[in-house]
Amino acid sequence: MAGTLRAEQFPHGADIGVRGAGPTMAAAFEAAAIALAASVSDVGAINTTSEVAIECEAPSASLLLFDWLNRLIYEMAVRRMVFGRFSVVIDGSRLQGRAWGEAVDPIRHAPAVEPKGATLTALKVEQGKDGVWIAQCVIDV
Repeated sequence: MAGTLRAEQFPHGADIGVRGAGPTMAAAFEAAAIALAASVSDVGAINTTSEVAIECEAPSASLLLFDWLNRLIYEMAVRRMVFGRFSVVIDGSRLQGRAWGEAVDPIRHAPAVEPKGATLTALKVEQGKDGVWIAQCVIDV
């Protein structure tokens, strides 16, 4: 299990919980971003032709996830894009990420929700006893 990625949503009232799991913290952040993207559109229908660089810095891993997801939501809103692929490198308190996607096509992408922001609700980043990293929080939609 330590070598597989998992991106999923979990129920949370009117909002959406996103969770990523992977063999490293960076991989779990990538999977959480995929879960966020999947809450908006079918990730498989997104052409990953345009790249956006994202940098964050935070005093803890949990707040770094919070900042990463909020930066992705910001970039989706201001660029009017959907993302389908992500890359994350974490060095201490700094994250250097990349998101690949394309301009939103309302017919092809059929956006389900518009995320407003990551919240501190259910926010956690931790490595389990099995070695798998989990990164999760609730997204306000």
